[in-house]
Amino acid sequence: MPRAVLLLVNRDKPEAQDAVREVRALIQKHGTLVAEDHATSGPLPHEAAGADMAIVLGGDGSLLGQTRRCLALAGVTKPALLGINLGKLGFMAEFDLPSFRDQAVELLSGRPLSLREHPLIRVEVFAPSGEMRFEGSAMNECVITAGPPFRLLELRLSIDGQPGPTVSGDGLIISTPLGSTAYNVSAGGPILTPGVDGVAITPIAAHSLSFRPIVVPLASVISATLVRVNDEIPGHGTTLVLDGQIHHLLHDGESVRITRDAHSVAFVRNPVNEYWPTLISKLRWAEQPRMRKP
Repeated sequence: MPRAVLLLVNRDKPEAQDAVREVRALIQKHGTLVAEDHATSGPLPHEAAGADMAIVLGGDGSLLGQTRRCLALAGVTKPALLGINLGKLGFMAEFDLPSFRDQAVELLSGRPLSLREHPLIRVEVFAPSGEMRFEGSAMNECVITAGPPFRLLELRLSIDGQPGPTVSGDGLIISTPLGSTAYNVSAGGPILTPGVDGVAITPIAAHSLSFRPIVVPLASVISATLVRVNDEIPGHGTTLVLDGQIHHLLHDGESVRITRDAHSVAFVRNPVNEYWPTLISKLRWAEQPRMRKP
């Protein structure tokens, strides 16, 4: 049975206009196009609820944003996400246009897909009184960032109810395995390969020579209580950031609680793209120094 496809297009990408014509034609030839929309925010068209695959034309940022939209669709079963990279890196978006073209029959004709399940983390903010002030989820990472006027941030960390260190610095990153190759690795955190059942806790510019990143089980309850924040400028200051897309201002005394979300997201794997070669070719993992030729 032909696969029911939702097509989401980031039209800000210069290549999108030509690419969408070809992708649309391939879907109509080998599958069923149930809806097409711009890769923006807001509710999806109601026809999207009938899709069992969502194809996103764009970069990794587009794929993150559209995954969030697809998770908001009604119903228990969410469409599997397939990213066709039109961006710079394309670490999450495993396909490019030629590889999608070559595999279109297998991907769209209803044959079993090769999927990779990625866990989400749930993030909640509580007032000192215990009242919940914010809730959301993240696929890549949850970041507590100092914000303007960029003075030192201080927060008290606990894991599974056990008191941890007090973090002084520019912030903290809580990263899933999927997000470990994004902001986390730029801040000196570890790379977690897909399938690792854990999250990385990585400080941002810690005011300490000994605060090293740590990996804890994904089932852990991580709590960060804000001891000192930046909140002098109205509307600006210490901020909770989810996947670089959702922002929420934080205040003294509030606590940020991170747990495993009840949901996960399924990405369609490109069978010709293996993880280790991608890590080496795109992120230059363990690249050797360039030696002078004799």
